[in-house]
Amino acid sequence: QVQLLESGGGVVQPGGSLSLSCAASGRTLSTYHMGWFRQAPGKEREFVAAISRIGLRTLYADSVKGRFTISRDNTKNTVLLQMNSLKPEDTAVYYCAADQTIVLHSTLAEYDSWGQGTQVTVSS
Repeated sequence: QVQLLESGGGVVQPGGSLSLSCAASGRTLSTYHMGWFRQAPGKEREFVAAISRIGLRTLYADSVKGRFTISRDNTKNTVLLQMNSLKPEDTAVYYCAADQTIVLHSTLAEYDSWGQGTQVTVSS
């Protein structure tokens, strides 16, 4: 399995921006669809965004459309999540995940490899 490590989380005021990065090791990243999920305290993990193997397709949760952008650089073995216009509701631990199935998924079951997460806090 691929090993994933998220970074870039922090504290930001509402309306601000953060860029998250997911670094992969152990396997070539191009063999995986990649997704970002998040989990707030006391809540279940939820889908945020996903990107296909070479970045031709993307999928976003309705709650982040127009604000978040997922991208990947397979040469650098990284997946990025640019988060703009952040809201307090975006506060959560953000997880990077890898999926080897054919199509892009927005559900947890298809993602086999997970990072440890990075905390994003949006607060004034």
